[in-house]
Amino acid sequence: MKNYLNDYYSNIIECAKNIDQAQINKIIKSLVQLRKRKGRLVLIGIGGSAANCSHAVNDFRKICNIESYTPTDNVSEITARINDDGWKNSYRDWLKSSNLNKNDALFIFSVGGGDLKRKISINIIEAIKLGKKIGCRIFSLTGPIGGYAKKNSHICLRIPVQDKKNITPLTESFQSIIWHLLVSHPKLKKNKTKW
Repeated sequence: MKNYLNDYYSNIIECAKNIDQAQINKIIKSLVQLRKRKGRLVLIGIGGSAANCSHAVNDFRKICNIESYTPTDNVSEITARINDDGWKNSYRDWLKSSNLNKNDALFIFSVGGGDLKRKISINIIEAIKLGKKIGCRIFSLTGPIGGYAKKNSHICLRIPVQDKKNITPLTESFQSIIWHLLVSHPKLKKNKTKW
C-alpha cells in the first residue's frame, strides 16, 4: 500500500512537471478570443469527464463570463436522445438543436479521445465531426494517447501520464486542475471567487 501511494503521488508530480504549457497558453488565448466574439463554449465528456464538464461549465460562466453548456446537464433530453436516436448521435444532435456555429467552440474532456476503429466514444467523435464541418474551434483535454480528439482538434492538451494502470484517474484529476487553472488565469478571470 505504501508503495502504491508513493507511486501515485510521484505520477501526479511527473504529470504536473511535464504538461505542455505552450498548449495551455494557446487555449487561454483562444478562450479570450471566444469571449470577445461572444461565442459559446460547449464542453463534452463521458462518465467522470462528463461530471467534470458540468463543474467546468459553472466555472467558465460564473468566473469568466463565458457562455458555456454541456449536453449532460439536461439528463431528460440527453437520455431521450440516446433512447430514440442512439448513443452515437446523442451529442451531435444536441449540438444541432443548440445551433452550434462557427463562433462557438467545443472543449472535449476525454481520457482516450475516442477511437473509430474500436468504436469507443463514438458520440464524442460525431460531435467533433460536426464541429469541424461547421468550422468552430475545437479544444481537447485528453490522456497521453489523445485518440481521435488529438488528430481533429485545433488544440489538444494531453496529460502525460506514464503509469498505464492509472491513466483514467490521473487524466480526470488533471482535467479539474487544468480547467481551474484556466478559469483563474488573469486573462480569463472576470469575477472574484468567494475564497
